[in-house]
Amino acid sequence: MTIADLRREYTLSGINDGELDTDPIKQFKIWFDDALEAEAYEANAFTLATVNEEGTPSARVVLIKGVDANGFTFYTNHESPKAHDLEANPKCAMCFYWAQLERQVRVKGIASRVSREEAQEYFDSRPRGSRLAAWASRQSRPIASRKLLENHLREFEMEHDEQVAIPMPKWWGGYRIKPESFEFWQGRPNRLHDRFQYVQDGNAWKIERMSP
Repeated sequence: MTIADLRREYTLSGINDGELDTDPIKQFKIWFDDALEAEAYEANAFTLATVNEEGTPSARVVLIKGVDANGFTFYTNHESPKAHDLEANPKCAMCFYWAQLERQVRVKGIASRVSREEAQEYFDSRPRGSRLAAWASRQSRPIASRKLLENHLREFEMEHDEQVAIPMPKWWGGYRIKPESFEFWQGRPNRLHDRFQYVQDGNAWKIERMSP
């Protein structure tokens, strides 16, 4: 089945009332698996929106590295602008978009740091080059040239040959976003899209169909 066929299948079938899982995390995983099956490019990519202490919004694309009942996990430099924003204001928003399936998932939630032990476990699983790059780059800070960045990387490569373990930088770690609301959007013909919102109702989730 081609991507065009998949897209047509999902947009024509849409979402009928009562078809979504009552647990939004489980529903997200269903759609995420569909995106993987459709070979969506960087299916785990999402736009992360934050607001700094002055109220200025920022958005950038990052990658989720885990999703479970506790929320969505990603990793970054704790000295980066996104980290500074989340430390000042942990309220944030996520947006996944899988064009191949005409699907979008929006999530609002609260971010908190994962433990150093959890971050260490993920850091150790990364490719060697990615671990070295975490040391070579002071994320988002000005740097004089590309050559200087590459020189930093070579220095760390020389210090940590194949036989030497690469430690996790003290400024590197992860965040977990605990969801407070979800919206699942499915494209449909004539722009009569399907939109469903999950809002917390005590310990459960209430599902509402939204006008397109």
